[in-house]
Amino acid sequence: MDLAAFLLATAVAHVGFAIFVTAHAFLTDRDAGNWPYITLVLGLAGIAGYFFYDETAESGQS
Repeated sequence: MDLAAFLLATAVAHVGFAIFVTAHAFLTDRDAGNWPYITLVLGLAGIAGYFFYDETAESGQS
């Protein structure tokens, strides 16, 4: 695969993932926080963080 094509496909996918995270947060009245930006950089890892990171568990709340 051509490097330029790979980088373009990766960039397009990450932008799409970030749009998905933003839209999901908006539709579910959930705070997206920095997850769209993290998703732009890390792709699927950012989506996983958005869905599985529980801020209340970190702060000791139940």
